[in-house]
Amino acid sequence: MIQSSLTQQRLWFLNQLEESEGTWNVPVAVRLRGPVDLSALSRAVRDTVIRQRTLRTVFVDRGGVPWQRVLEPDEVRVPWEVVAAPADPAELAARLTAHSLRGFDLAAELPLRVTVLERGPQDRVLLLVMHHIAMDGWSLGPLFRDVSTAYRARAEGREPVWEPLPVEYTDYAEWQRELLGEASDPDSLLSRQLRYWQGALAAVPAELPLPFDRPRPAVPSHHGAAVPLRLDAELHEALTGLAKRTGTSLFMVFHAALAATLTRLGAGTDIPIAVPTAGRSEEMLDDLVGFFINTLVLRVDTSGDPTFEQLLARVRDVALGAFSHQDVPFDRVVEELNPQRSLSRQALFQIVLNVNESGETTLRLPGVECTEHPVEFPVVRFDMWLGLSESKAPDGECRGVVGELLYSTELFDPGTMQNLAEKFVSLLRSVASDPRLPLASRNSPRTLGAVRRRPVHLQTP
Repeated sequence: MIQSSLTQQRLWFLNQLEESEGTWNVPVAVRLRGPVDLSALSRAVRDTVIRQRTLRTVFVDRGGVPWQRVLEPDEVRVPWEVVAAPADPAELAARLTAHSLRGFDLAAELPLRVTVLERGPQDRVLLLVMHHIAMDGWSLGPLFRDVSTAYRARAEGREPVWEPLPVEYTDYAEWQRELLGEASDPDSLLSRQLRYWQGALAAVPAELPLPFDRPRPAVPSHHGAAVPLRLDAELHEALTGLAKRTGTSLFMVFHAALAATLTRLGAGTDIPIAVPTAGRSEEMLDDLVGFFINTLVLRVDTSGDPTFEQLLARVRDVALGAFSHQDVPFDRVVEELNPQRSLSRQALFQIVLNVNESGETTLRLPGVECTEHPVEFPVVRFDMWLGLSESKAPDGECRGVVGELLYSTELFDPGTMQNLAEKFVSLLRSVASDPRLPLASRNSPRTLGAVRRRPVHLQTP
């Protein structure tokens, strides 16, 4: 056995607290139209689990520390269920949600289970539910690629032939600890990066005054709902042009706009927003299924009524500093800063921003049309999570941005979050037109008017 990676430790601990809840599940569904060989598909999934060792890893508790035990191939039994799908689309959606919310016993179960819902002889929905401890968003690419390769082989009556993986996730777990070094060594990478975060997050707000509709519960249920967002191709292109002219990125434009929107809605001028980073610093990690993501807290100062261009410059400086110190795990930063802890909220931040470029990530099965099928997963791990995905043509042409604002239903009403989403998009349209105006001048009833809400007295757990 080998000790888990530093990022896995956090998810393992949270899974212990939440017992059987599926808060850290990752559900993915694919609609399969055509003649699917279910036996070949089942064997292909097992082949992939054997190839990708994180998918056949269980976690053993040794004195409160998780250790990875990688099952031998002959021990692997992938949970696989084939059931009839309800004819009513609403019932099918509910069934997918129910399967997605069931938690994992990480000490005894593989972090993956599969359900096939049959709608007809050549119409099925394949649901993969995985635990985040074994995979991240990037992992979907190698996962589907390996399943597709193995399916083609199994459908032809042969075993798949793989290009050997250059490293295993267990190698990464050991390498991560060696890279960071010891906190007792002032010259170690860990010590140097911790010193940066001590300065960057000193006296960070414990909790932002967001437009809450209800007091914060002592222990959150993580139940969430979503508000969809969409930016058309014209606005997408204008914002991309703004990023190029200012030496920034589209992510930084969205980050600055979100920070400004929160300030205009009463959250203050010291705005910490968390962003996930891929954590795959070496090319040899690209083909691995595993959990590499780290969380960085980017703290933006919106004070002084800056123009959007000035705010964007602040965001750029903060982001570049954070990304150059992204190796130390988030939990180690929390441990070092030792903020006031509470079961009711996340330490150091309550809002997450995730921006990516959409790509084609799905199965490729011969003779079968494979398309993404939506899964309603009413879970949000923080107060708010804004996910945006930009679409581009092969030649780089902007095709628009889609996303959603996930929010805690225990804290916010749908109307409050709809209002916030509209203000965010309105600000983006405004700065695309003229980024040199001071932010206060954009605060008109038609753009950034305040959210109407009743006073809420937050409870201290």
